[in-house]
Parts: sequence; structure tokens; C-alpha cells
Amino acid sequence: MKPISASRIIHMVNEAHREPSEAAPGSIKAHILVAAKAEFAQYGFEGARMQRVADRAALPKPNIHYHFKSKQQLYLAVLERIIESWNLAFDQVSQESDPAEALEAFIRQKLKQAQQDPAASRLFANEMIQGAPNLKHYLNTSMRSWVQDRALVIKQWMLAGKIGDVDPERLIFLIWSATQHYADFQVQALSLLNRAEFDDPVLTETADFLVAFILRGCGLAPRDRPS
Repeated sequence: MKPISASRIIHMVNEAHREPSEAAPGSIKAHILVAAKAEFAQYGFEGARMQRVADRAALPKPNIHYHFKSKQQLYLAVLERIIESWNLAFDQVSQESDPAEALEAFIRQKLKQAQQDPAASRLFANEMIQGAPNLKHYLNTSMRSWVQDRALVIKQWMLAGKIGDVDPERLIFLIWSATQHYADFQVQALSLLNRAEFDDPVLTETADFLVAFILRGCGLAPRDRPS
């Protein structure tokens, strides 16, 4: 299988992460998920109301229940969509992929999502802090399977001498945590960096640092980027 370039991966993630009005015209279900994400991010699972989701989506409440039978089903769909969009940048890599290019694309796209949609990360973090009461089955099945599959690719890189010895699962955890920090603790990070907002210059500086730091930890040389 021909390796997919980092630029192609980023393009795929951008297309998947666009709002439904751009990415999937006429998709009522996707439109509902966007409205529900805003509702759950503001009020949490317990405080969210299906009627407010309907109001945000400008749809009758029965339309919401047609696609999602319960608030929990809708909540799980929102969380799963968030996780899938985060991990898409690492979905398509294979043993033949260039590790430095693949990891850089994963880090940069994940950080870009932290900049553009911090509420999604905070919603997920709140579920984890509560002990994942609604997401535990997903973590133990689909998400565990994804991590094991991606860890196998990293192990194949190690066996091929393309990357240094690392703990594959914890490398994935590191990328998740290092990038999501700038969504979950954005106020703290900006205050301590003495920056007014998480704008593109902060995004680039942070991504450059994380890419160089993580790649060197994997025995890889970061690519030179134009100044």
C-alpha cells in the first residue's frame, strides 16, 4: 500500500472536521451533533436538555429523537465523533509510512484542533474526570482496539529500525495529553506565556516545539522548516 503523505492526512482531517454545512450539506444528523456538542460543552451531561439541542439546531424536538433515542445515545455519539476526528490524522499511517512525517502530522493536526475547538477537548476531559460513566464501554472496545492497532504500526517501525525504542501506547498518550493541554488549560498556558490568545503564531511556536521534542525522543530528526 502506498504511504499517505502528511499533507494528504491533514487535508483529510480538515475535511472531516469541517462543520456539516460545509462538509455534508443536508446532513441533519451531523447538524444535530454540532448543536449537541455545544449544549453538552456548556451544561455537561446532567445539565443538558434535548429541547435546547433542538433549539440550537433550529429543529423540532421529535427530529432529535428520531435520530437519537435518548440523551445518552446523543452524548455518546458526540464524544465518539470528537475522538474519531482527533485520531484521523494517525488512522491512515502504516508500516511503510515515514515515522517522522506521520508523527508530525498527528501532532500538528491535534494541536490545531485544540486551537479551533477547545470545547470538544473540555467535554471529553470532563467525562474522564467523572470516571467515564458513559464512555467506559467505548474505551474498553473501540478505542482500545484503535490504540492497539496503531501501537502495532509503531512496533513495526521499531523492528524495521525506522524509529528508536519507545513505548508505543505511551507515545500516543503523550501526543494526546501534550496537545489537549492547550485546550483544557488554555487560560493557564496563555497567561504564563504572556500571550493574549491562542492565535496562529502561538499555534506554530507550540507545534514546532512539540514536534521537535517528541521526534527527538523517538530518535528522529525534525524536518527543517522555512523561517
